[in-house]
Amino acid sequence: MKVLLINGSPKKAGCTYTALKTVAEALEKNGIYTEIFHVGTAPIKGCMGCGSCSRTGSHQCITTQDTVNEAIMKAKEADGIVVGSPVHYAAASGDITSFLDRLFYAGYPMAGKVGAAVVCCRRGGATAALDQLNKYFTIAQMPVVSSNYWNMVHGNTPEEVLRDEEGIQTMQLLGENMAWLLKCIEAGRNAGINFPEAQPKIRTNFIR
Repeated sequence: MKVLLINGSPKKAGCTYTALKTVAEALEKNGIYTEIFHVGTAPIKGCMGCGSCSRTGSHQCITTQDTVNEAIMKAKEADGIVVGSPVHYAAASGDITSFLDRLFYAGYPMAGKVGAAVVCCRRGGATAALDQLNKYFTIAQMPVVSSNYWNMVHGNTPEEVLRDEEGIQTMQLLGENMAWLLKCIEAGRNAGINFPEAQPKIRTNFIR
């Protein structure tokens, strides 16, 4: 089993990475392979809603100048996805927002994969950013993993994050819980319990 951890911070080895690495270490201890994927520092273009990914059936975005398509292919092979972001103005970073808009719109169907969000902030706005990120999972039929507190750490540097003992414990337990859920899903699948069959999406508009 594999979990893809997406670092939505422009800093490759900053506070968000420190939180994700803690989650990854707990997963690895439980026999789950992990990969931390950095979105990078190049501009991430927002989704244009052009529909090219759906029309061609490629599950690839027509925009190729950034790392989104690479992440789509990695997500396809993953059993779980953890998204990490710094808190910018009480929200997830602009880069990870544009990144996830396209990943979930164009990407391989995510239903049945396990998801979790992690946020890192200096002081406030973490719960709002966490709620924003969790919405990607819940619209995609992904079981969402929790911990013994909301999935956040506090600190302005990686060293400060490591001093946030409660936050670090939250990340460790998140990894433990995700490993447990992944193993439960695998055990169910081996026993013949499969994910519910997909249904055609019903869409209703409020303006006619």
